[in-house]
Amino acid sequence: MAATKNTTKTYKLNTGAAIPAIGLGTWQSQPGDVGKAVEAALRAGYRHIDGAFAYGNEKEVGEGMRASGVPREEIWLTTKLDNPWHKRAPEALKRSLENLGTDYLDLYLMHWPSSTDPADPTLKTHYKDWDFVDTWREMQKLMETGKIRNLGVSNFGIKNLERLLNDPSCKIVPAVNQIELHPGNPSPKLIAYCASKGIHCSGYSPLGSGGSPLYKNETIASIAKAKDRSIQQVLLMWGVKKGWSVLPKSVNPDRVKANFDLDGWDLTDDEMAKIDAIPDRFKVCGDSWLPVKVFFGDDE
Repeated sequence: MAATKNTTKTYKLNTGAAIPAIGLGTWQSQPGDVGKAVEAALRAGYRHIDGAFAYGNEKEVGEGMRASGVPREEIWLTTKLDNPWHKRAPEALKRSLENLGTDYLDLYLMHWPSSTDPADPTLKTHYKDWDFVDTWREMQKLMETGKIRNLGVSNFGIKNLERLLNDPSCKIVPAVNQIELHPGNPSPKLIAYCASKGIHCSGYSPLGSGGSPLYKNETIASIAKAKDRSIQQVLLMWGVKKGWSVLPKSVNPDRVKANFDLDGWDLTDDEMAKIDAIPDRFKVCGDSWLPVKVFFGDDE
């Protein structure tokens, strides 16, 4: 049997584009660290960088990309429309492109289905006359600029996807739904729903974030030991084999490289089933900080 090659694996989107299976996440990556992490990732072979305006580090992400020496056309670059910018999508896109130092995005996502009024500095007020359906209507127009190759959403459950897709103004089916995905939040109903609509799922916090309960899980630890692999590598392999792109975040160059070491080994069907059977549930990112509820427990 040919050796498993995941570092060059891609998933085909409903646009025909190919998104790399393994990307570098940049959420919670501090200024001063993220540029070096992006550079290290690209030098290690990553070709997928996931960012967001809300992370406050787009400029450094762009600097890291340029410092790597990897041509822009070889890199899949994602960023996201921030909640207080929902009524200003063209301006937000312009700002992100300037920050990143590029003239196009491979993927532009609506970060959250929450149209937050920027007049409230606490970000606890939602527009009364606007929501994510209006935002998507305006984001679709941005495709005409030629500055976005693919358009998608993030943190959308079935309820909000149904509302979006069934609205007459929805002319473009999102290419991607980026959601929290790991064995503690596997979201099988949501994954199946997205698949039925031709929407690729991309998994953030695939390791369960810093101090993850998954690091202490005996099932995962035993599989990692048997494979002579790290728990993190097993978690990432699980995600890739489930069929979604994974976005591990690290600013440590050694861990960045280790997270990419997914070639030449595999998980058996039995090992996958054991991980699938882990009963413990937790979310890294909830919705209590938003002015509207976006998670309705309809993902499992």
